[in-house]
Amino acid sequence: MSETPKKKVFDFSLLGRVFRFVKPYRWLFYLSIVLAILMAIFAPVRPYLIQLTVDKATGKAVLAPQWLKALLFGTDLSDATRFIIAVTLFQVVFLFVETTIRFVFSFITAWMGQSVVKDMRITVYRKILGLNLRQFDRTPIGTLTTRTINDIESINDIFSDGLIPIIADLLTIVITLGTMFWMDWRLTLICLVPFPVMIVATYYFKESVNKSFIRVRNAVASLNAFVQEHITGMQVVQAFSAEEREFTKFKKINSEHRNANIKAIFAYSVFFPVVEVVLALSMGFLVWWIADRSLDAGLLIAFILYLNQIFRPLRVIADKFNVLQMGMIAAERVLKVLDNTDEIVPVAEGAYQPAHIRGEIRFEKVWFAYIDEQYVLKDIDFEVKAGQTVALVGHTGSGKTSIISLLNRLYHIQKGSIKIDGVNVEDYELDCLRKGIGVVLQDVFLFSGSVMDNITLRNPDISGSQVMEAAKMIGVHDFIMQLPGGYDYNVMERGSTLSLGQRQLLSFIRALLYNPSILILDEATSSVDTESEQLIERAIDTLISGRTSIVIAHRLSTIRKADKIIVLDKGEIRETGNHEELLLLGGFYAKLHEMQFEKQKQKVAVAG
Repeated sequence: MSETPKKKVFDFSLLGRVFRFVKPYRWLFYLSIVLAILMAIFAPVRPYLIQLTVDKATGKAVLAPQWLKALLFGTDLSDATRFIIAVTLFQVVFLFVETTIRFVFSFITAWMGQSVVKDMRITVYRKILGLNLRQFDRTPIGTLTTRTINDIESINDIFSDGLIPIIADLLTIVITLGTMFWMDWRLTLICLVPFPVMIVATYYFKESVNKSFIRVRNAVASLNAFVQEHITGMQVVQAFSAEEREFTKFKKINSEHRNANIKAIFAYSVFFPVVEVVLALSMGFLVWWIADRSLDAGLLIAFILYLNQIFRPLRVIADKFNVLQMGMIAAERVLKVLDNTDEIVPVAEGAYQPAHIRGEIRFEKVWFAYIDEQYVLKDIDFEVKAGQTVALVGHTGSGKTSIISLLNRLYHIQKGSIKIDGVNVEDYELDCLRKGIGVVLQDVFLFSGSVMDNITLRNPDISGSQVMEAAKMIGVHDFIMQLPGGYDYNVMERGSTLSLGQRQLLSFIRALLYNPSILILDEATSSVDTESEQLIERAIDTLISGRTSIVIAHRLSTIRKADKIIVLDKGEIRETGNHEELLLLGGFYAKLHEMQFEKQKQKVAVAG
């Protein structure tokens, strides 16, 4: 996902895609357009009424237009005092109506924008939930956070501060200019003499702020990614005394964010005085022309008000256009997440939903790579019969975890096939497939919440009594009850208030509760002490009975009872057999066993 968008002309097709999210609120959109037109029509009315009032007060013969007489219910406006009072009261009422329309316009555009943001954020998060893990391997979590939070919030600006307000401002400028030309086209042209300066200044302001905003967005994404990553890994940062180095990196990214904002502030600081200077020049030409020709005071006041009505939106229209453009850039980034199908989301959502999975597994000449053709699994071919326990053994990086990740379609293979009960895993309905496979990972992730919530994952179909029964089965119930609040104890984010072993035990209960047909234990006892390991191993003996199990462990003592042991090295299968057969073979497994046996003897000697 590229952070810096390509420079392009305004993309109407992209805008059209954003407006698909407006469809449920299209009546609000149509209403906002109607109100924008009304505000533009109303804009020249009050200056014109003030002109009539001033002309009447200065003794000039003024004929009230028919529309004004109709609005004043035919009031006799021949008397100057009565005319001024009637028109002033009408202006008060008119001002109230105009203000109400502006309030409704601002409210519904903001409400529509927030509604679109809500719907789009739900759509994007649903998409993220369905992403293949390959996406998270390639993209910093902070970047996806920026897409889901900051960028989608910017899309709100398309409606509240962008497209519709720009339409309203442009209509106001056009109708006001039309009114000025209708009243005195020569005077209008004189007032517009400084406008070329305004146009040039607006263009450069827009370009400068646009570049700054892009830098700001990129800096925000970098800040989010950096802070997310380093807060998550704060234990490592502090353990290696890297606080100062990481703080220096943070200050550099933060300075880039500040510099981008300062550049935008500088553009604003130059542009707004230029607008004031151009307005002052227009006023000067206006006064010079009227004074030289002895024109009416009412016309002078009306044109001053008209010029302010033109310059007021011009002050912000370039800024609004930048807001619109940045909203479009944010929309483009968000839509890239929604459009991302390149080996990221499951290629085909199968429809096969068996009532029960027996657990027969077959890998047929499987090749897999995380990046291009850098294969981490090469020609993997083995079979696991239903109810068998198979152990995967090998050095770190040999491909053990990659195999189990492929089984429940967290990634997709490049070559070969994987079948469960004779059916390709790609043909299974994804939820059905994953509900049939229970996983206990080495790196246990617990969410902020209670012990009960983390075990059930807030599944309403799992009762508290079922949780307690499972906890008692593996001997963890007493440990949980000793926590403050028992099953209601808040484990905090990532389970930071529990030990590694305690987190491992909770994840084991989580897998047990779902009663899977296939059980995967990825280093399930690697983070627990000897006593906890014995508890888990006794529970495993009960749990794997009649259930297909794949066990990954560095400790060979935990896999001696496996029906089959598959020895992996550099992504390839080196040996296959049971514990005794592999020891007699005297190959790779025997060497691993001998190395661990020697280490155990050394530990015993040291302890002695």
